[in-house]
Amino acid sequence: MAHTKTGFSIPAGSFEAVIFDLDGVVTDTASVHAAAWKKMFDDFLSRDATRKGTAFQPFEIETDYRLYVDGKPRFDGLRSFLESRGITLPEGRPEDPPGAETVQGLAKRKNEDFLKRVREQGVEVYGSTVDLIHCLKKHGLKTAVISSSKSCAMILDSVNLADLFDVRVDGVDSETLGIPGKPAPHIFLEAARQLKVEPERAVVIEDAVSGVQAGRAGKFGLVIGIARTGERETLLKSGAHVAVSD
Repeated sequence: MAHTKTGFSIPAGSFEAVIFDLDGVVTDTASVHAAAWKKMFDDFLSRDATRKGTAFQPFEIETDYRLYVDGKPRFDGLRSFLESRGITLPEGRPEDPPGAETVQGLAKRKNEDFLKRVREQGVEVYGSTVDLIHCLKKHGLKTAVISSSKSCAMILDSVNLADLFDVRVDGVDSETLGIPGKPAPHIFLEAARQLKVEPERAVVIEDAVSGVQAGRAGKFGLVIGIARTGERETLLKSGAHVAVSD
């Protein structure tokens, strides 16, 4: 792996495939997810603090989202954050209304707000990532996209990127196949399996701490952390072989 102070190159002869996370790597949907999580959690935490007579502590995107929610399936992220605040809620049922104080109800409220934001604001694509994908394909490498979100296909179609990837493994597949969420490596391993590539011959590109941890747990040949918001050291400490700003 050749590198300079500011950049790294992926030797085409050493790898057969590159697996990209969608949110925060290919598209800027991570920021949309974060905003939707904050709205839902702050509404809930405000009500909870009023009931308990305690001070309201808002959900912080820079810390809470990155540590407990980013990159994880919706229910896992919700439980993880609530646990960090010492809060346990009943699981509820799929038919719970949005905002019901159950895991199902709060997750449904977050998802409704996320989809509303996508419809109203659209989705930003990281052009540098798309350029890299075209370059990889020109050099004969396979590509896959993974996402914990069930909205992955919809997002890709909305920005006309679905055809860039040989394989997609998303939240719908995770539910169908029983794939555990990150930091477990299984979603990446499933993408490698569908690409017919051994993990050590594949690259993982991630922006989430849980995703970097998953890439290392799966023994992928190269795990690249994308630190668009200045989290390079955190990604390196979490297991990224290298971390870059773009």
